[in-house]
Amino acid sequence: MKTSLLALALLVPATVEARQSTPAKNQGMVSAADPRAAAAGVEILRAGGSATDAAIATMLALNVVEPQSSGIGGGSFWMSHAANGALSTIDAREEAPAAADARWFYAPDGTPLSHRDAVPGGRSVGIPGALRGMALAHRASGKLPWARLFEPAIRIATNGFQASPRLVNGMKAYGGHITPETRKLFSAPDGSPVAVGATIKNPAQAALLQRIATQGPDSFYVGPQAQKIVTAVNTAARNPSKMTTGDLASYDAKNRPPVCIKYRIYRVCGMGPPSSGGVTVLMILKQLERFDMAGLGKDSAQAWHLFAESSRLAYADRDMYVGDPDFVRVPVKGMLDPAYIARRSALISPTTTMASVTPGTPPGAPARTRAPVSEVPGTTDLAVADASGNVVSVTTTVEGYFGSGLTVDGTVLNNQLTDFDIVPEKDGALVANRVEGGKRPRSSMAPTIVYGPDGKVRLAVGAAGGSTIIAQVAKAIIGVVDWKLSAQDSIALGLLYAPGHVAAAEKGTEREAMVPALQALGETVQVTALGLKANAIERIGGKWVGAADPRSEGVAIAQDGTMTQIVRVGALQRAPE
Repeated sequence: MKTSLLALALLVPATVEARQSTPAKNQGMVSAADPRAAAAGVEILRAGGSATDAAIATMLALNVVEPQSSGIGGGSFWMSHAANGALSTIDAREEAPAAADARWFYAPDGTPLSHRDAVPGGRSVGIPGALRGMALAHRASGKLPWARLFEPAIRIATNGFQASPRLVNGMKAYGGHITPETRKLFSAPDGSPVAVGATIKNPAQAALLQRIATQGPDSFYVGPQAQKIVTAVNTAARNPSKMTTGDLASYDAKNRPPVCIKYRIYRVCGMGPPSSGGVTVLMILKQLERFDMAGLGKDSAQAWHLFAESSRLAYADRDMYVGDPDFVRVPVKGMLDPAYIARRSALISPTTTMASVTPGTPPGAPARTRAPVSEVPGTTDLAVADASGNVVSVTTTVEGYFGSGLTVDGTVLNNQLTDFDIVPEKDGALVANRVEGGKRPRSSMAPTIVYGPDGKVRLAVGAAGGSTIIAQVAKAIIGVVDWKLSAQDSIALGLLYAPGHVAAAEKGTEREAMVPALQALGETVQVTALGLKANAIERIGGKWVGAADPRSEGVAIAQDGTMTQIVRVGALQRAPE
C-alpha cells in the first residue's frame, strides 16, 4: 500500500512545499514521526536555524500533533555532532521526586503493584526533563532566538491539526487510563474519540507554549506552572504522588559522556547511562563483528539467528547492570572491553541456539540481580542535519501511550517512573534500576550517530517502541554497514526481536516467512506485531538523505521541501508505537 506524497503534503503546513525533486547538495534535512513536525523543523532551517534549533521546533510540534508519544511533560536523550567534529550528549531523562523510596510502587498491603496498575495517575510521573534538555542544547548550539522555535507549534495548537490514525487508534486501544480532562482534548463533542482527519485545537497548550516562549524554560519549573504540575500529580484520583515544587525547581538536564566503539571500519556512538540503549546496541554489534554478516546477507536465516543470539547476551547484561550512574556503578567500560566482548561472542554458534542465557561478569561489575524488562512501546525519534554539517539525533518520550493519563494545560504528563524495576531487590542483591529519590530510571532510548572511515557522519538513527528500540537501531546499522542498504531500506526490514529465549518475528514481514528456517537453527519463535517506529538521516555523496519508518506516519523533508517517498505498510502502520 502506498501513501502518496500528495496525501502527506496535505498534512504539512503551508510553510513547506512538498516536492519530489532530488535534494541539492549541502542543505539541511529533518526526519520525524509526523509530517507536520518535520515541516516545523524545516521552517526553522529555512529561517537560518541550526540543527539544534530545528530539532527543538520539531519536538515542540510533535508535542502538539503526537501527544500520545512525547512532549514537554516527558523527557529525552540528545546526541549532537558539531560541524567541528565535537560530539556531545544530553541526558534530559525524567527524575523521581525526592520522596520516592524503594517501595514507591507498593500497595498499602505491602505487595508490589503490577506495571499496569502502577501506570495511571500521579505516582508514575517523573520530573519532566524535555524542556530543560532543549534549553541546554539551545544555549550550546542554538542560533535563532528561543521564542522563534515555538512559533510552529503554537500555530498548530491554535489553528488546529488533523487527527492522525496513530492518535485516534491509540486513544481507542490504549486510552483507558486517561482522565476525563485529558479525554476531552481528543474527543468529539459527544464524548466519543475524534475521527481520523477531524480537527483538534488545543488552546490551553498554545497558551502554555506561548508563556514558555516568552518567559523562558524556567517558567515551567518554578512559580504557578510548577504548582499546577505538583497539584495535578499529588491530587490524582489514582496513585497520588508526593512531588514538591522543589523537585521541579532543582531539576537539571546533564551532559553525559557518549559511548563509542569501532564496528568494522565505522565508529558508532550512542547515549550512555541512564540510557541502556547506547551500550546495548554497541554490545550487539561488537559480538557480531567476528561473523561475516555481509556475506550471509539480509535474507539469511543464519544471519538473523546470530543477531538474535547477540541480542540475548546484550539484553541480559543491560538488565543486570545498567541504571542511573549517579546512583549505581555501571561497568560501561567493562561491558565494552574487547576481551569481555570476545568471551561473550564465543557463546554464539552459527548453527545452534543457546539453551539459556545468563548475564556475564564484565570487568568492574558490582554484585547485582537481573530484573525483568518492564518498558512498554511508546516514544518518538527525530534526526536533523543543517547545511553547515551539524547533526542532531533525539529520542523523546512520555513513556506509554498518553503517559500517566494526566494533563496540565493540554499537555500530557509522563509515566516514566514505571521504567524503574518495581521490586528493589531479588535473591538478596539490589537491583540496579530500583526506585530511589532523585534517581533517573533506565531507558532503552538509543539515539545513535555512525561515522564513516573518513571521520564524517554517515548515519544518524533512532527509534521508538520500548525495549525494541535497541534491536531496531542495531538492525538499521547492520543494514547500512554490512548489507549496504539505504537507511530507508534498513529501517523497513522486518525485525527479529530477542531480549530473551523466545524471539519475536515481526508479523507481516519477511521475518514471519523465515520462522521455519529459524526453528531449524533451534530458535523458539513467536510471530507478533511489534509496532516499530524509526527515523534516520544519512550522508550519501556529500548530501543528506532522509529515511522514515514505513510502519509510521513519519517522513523526511529536505530544506528545499523535497519529501522522501515512502512505501507505507498498512497493517503495521496501525500497530502500537
